[in-house]
Amino acid sequence: MSSSDKPLLVALTGGIGCGKTTVLNQFQQLGIPCFVADQVAGEYYNDPDFLQQIRDLFGDSVIRADGSADKQAIAKIVFSDKDALGRLNALIHPRVWRDFQRFAQEHSEAPYIIFESAIAYEYGFDRMVDRVVCVYLDEEERLSRLALRDHATREQLLARMRNQLSAEEKMMRADYVVLNYEGNPRARQVLHIHRQLIEAKRS
Repeated sequence: MSSSDKPLLVALTGGIGCGKTTVLNQFQQLGIPCFVADQVAGEYYNDPDFLQQIRDLFGDSVIRADGSADKQAIAKIVFSDKDALGRLNALIHPRVWRDFQRFAQEHSEAPYIIFESAIAYEYGFDRMVDRVVCVYLDEEERLSRLALRDHATREQLLARMRNQLSAEEKMMRADYVVLNYEGNPRARQVLHIHRQLIEAKRS
């Protein structure tokens, strides 16, 4: 298969709480294969070898008595320590990318394939794909949504946001942007991007 016959690889990203899942669902409704990095990575915690690597990184305190990972304990560590977050990402994300490559091969007939990741820029996935779509929502609106969804304090949410690039920087660096405000024609924006990606694949 020549490179022109392969699907375009498209990262879908955006700041925490921006509504990426809603936008992703609309691409799925258009028949586009979508790979959700966080969902795939979550399955790794069922792998004994991966759990041992987690134990090696963070110690016995992040492993429960039943042998499962204490994800809340891990989150508490990595959201307050960027070095620890970097070590976790270095363990997870090369594996995620290998799984995505297999996923892309399985859907080689598609015009393009979505790789959904909140940290597409932070980890350098943007350099591994052909296009980037950013879902944008301003910080205050995201904080309001996250407070309802995660029942977390403003300080906790801001700490999580500081581990990512600003939403504005992601938007400026992206090839396409979906403005995800209530009342905005989100489906129309996704369809417009879809058509542009189809055209890019043909050219």
